Amino acid sequence: MNLKLNENGIHLSFATTDDNRLMLLNFSNRDNDISYKKFASPIAIQISGENQDDHHGGKHTGTSCETSLEYVNHKYYKNSFGNKLEFELKNDKIKVFLHYQFYNNISAMCVWAEIINISDEIVGLEYVSSFSYTGIDGTDDDLELFIPHNSWVRELNWKKYKLSELGLNRISPFSTKKINVSNTGTWSGKEYLPMGAINNNDMSMCMMWQIENNGSWQWEISDIADMLYLRISGPAELENHWYKELHKNDSFESVRVGMSLGDNFDDALSQITMYRRQIIRKNNSDSSLPVIFNDYMNCLWADPTTEKEIPFIDKAALLGAEYYCMDAGWYADGTWWETVGEWQLCKRRFKNGIKEVFDYIKSKNMIPGIWLEIEVMGINCPILDKFSDDCFFVRHGKRVIDHGRYQFDFRNEKVREFATSVIDRVVSEYGVGYIKMDYNIDGGIGTELYADSVGDGLLEHNRAYIKWVKYIMDKYPNLIIENCSSGGMRMDYAMLSVHSIQSVSDQEDCKNTSYIASVAPTAVLPEQAAVWSYPLSKDSDNIVVMNMVNSMLTRIHLSGEVSNLTQRQSELVSSGISTYKEIRKYISKSLPFYPLGLPKMSDGWYAVGYKNEEKTFIAVWRMDSEIEEILISIKSNNARLVYGLSDKTAINTGDTGITIKFEEKYNAAIFEINNY
Repeated sequence: MNLKLNENGIHLSFATTDDNRLMLLNFSNRDNDISYKKFASPIAIQISGENQDDHHGGKHTGTSCETSLEYVNHKYYKNSFGNKLEFELKNDKIKVFLHYQFYNNISAMCVWAEIINISDEIVGLEYVSSFSYTGIDGTDDDLELFIPHNSWVRELNWKKYKLSELGLNRISPFSTKKINVSNTGTWSGKEYLPMGAINNNDMSMCMMWQIENNGSWQWEISDIADMLYLRISGPAELENHWYKELHKNDSFESVRVGMSLGDNFDDALSQITMYRRQIIRKNNSDSSLPVIFNDYMNCLWADPTTEKEIPFIDKAALLGAEYYCMDAGWYADGTWWETVGEWQLCKRRFKNGIKEVFDYIKSKNMIPGIWLEIEVMGINCPILDKFSDDCFFVRHGKRVIDHGRYQFDFRNEKVREFATSVIDRVVSEYGVGYIKMDYNIDGGIGTELYADSVGDGLLEHNRAYIKWVKYIMDKYPNLIIENCSSGGMRMDYAMLSVHSIQSVSDQEDCKNTSYIASVAPTAVLPEQAAVWSYPLSKDSDNIVVMNMVNSMLTRIHLSGEVSNLTQRQSELVSSGISTYKEIRKYISKSLPFYPLGLPKMSDGWYAVGYKNEEKTFIAVWRMDSEIEEILISIKSNNARLVYGLSDKTAINTGDTGITIKFEEKYNAAIFEINNY
């Protein structure tokens, strides 16, 4: 069997060997098959008790099924997304279905595998790849590996490496060294985002991937037979404590992975951006992009009362906000961290009830919202005794405690019913149309209850939670649910496929937020990315403007000391919101790009562009740089300033591009180009 495909610029080539094993000989943006087939299996599966036949060290090579799975057949057909390719493979124990879903006019695909036990014995799975390709072209000089480091308030810190800088020195046909990036736990992005990219400058090809799981995952790059390979998976036993048993006729579906190809990083990012728009759950807010005020950041800091809320509600409405979200603390009389979980209002804070505040929000023509953290229960929660151990993560016979909270297990029906009852109450009784769903702990490696391994328990909980969110969204289709995990600790497209909006950071300094805002579209659709804008009364005009620019090409998350701003400061904020309302219709149609290259935190200038058929918008920041002007290499004679300080900003167009000058450090602006 030989099969060659060109799916919107993705060149795939499959063939069978003399012993009927399926091989993937090309995955690139050109027709360029590898010549050495032996190690080119498109799937890697390690079964317990079987030989991992390779000098592999910690690498997932030589796995037990690579030499035993035989090609049975394949199907190639069209569905509502685009073309779909499915392979069926089998040996004496398992049947495997490989799925390659393509999308119309997009150089991206979704890949995953399904494994079925066809034998009478138990099959133990230790590793299952979702995507595997051996044959990445390029030398150390040609290749650049992009890894998105991530951390609380330091999100989206992309680093570019040569393979040798990470210890993969290719001086022999293979090594036991692998470049390994993984996550274990319920925060999918606590150290790295579940993404990556590898770029070949010589061949003009960039491969980008995202792992669509809200828990544990792993990917690795290394060498075998003098070739580079990439293997991507959800949880594995070696890295993530995952092991799964399949009894006869049981099946397991691997974590889905999105793959894109482009000529360079920006091009691959454009393709994966279009792919993300195909897989998300559609919500009216995706295109309307309402302005949200949230009372937390540099504002009430989780200490709301009726008296404190009223002036902020008045000012938020005056500035043009369309939603008003009450953040944490509304349920607690005093310390709230360890008591969280009952979700009843604190009467001391709201003497006439919380509904009085929400009705006042509605009277100002805004939709009210509320903060919840539904996946946890504090160790001092008043209703804790109503829940048995099997409602929570358990390890070594004990409930798992992290940062003063227990982790709910959403496989448990009682947990789901309780969570649903909370949503029902805040929607029906309080009248909220927005929920900021936060998550501030990490439940660790998983739970041992009703699972073959703690990692198995974690993965099944992850999937149960996503299924529950889908149920809630179907029940309340106009409800907007924000995904927040101490900011951006779960920026993954398992969560983002069902949530309307993503908090990208809890960074408190707008200067640091500028970097995060500039790189946010690498991980999150711009129409889903909520970026804080929190002007303070002490801020100079250029800092107020920087706050606004940070959020104006994504989703405005307004907060700060808005009730104490001067008239001039209020005018700058109001002007920014008015401009946003004029341009937001373009955001969900735009593709991001980096006219100065992918920003680094240490850069003196940042720039990110958003291009659609009609217009191009470019946000530009001057940070702590002595250089007063930069050149954007885009030829245009109609570039104009749409938001910024016109008396401190200069723009000139010429044959070489657009020159932008800021007279002061820490300034920012948004520019518009008509694409004709």
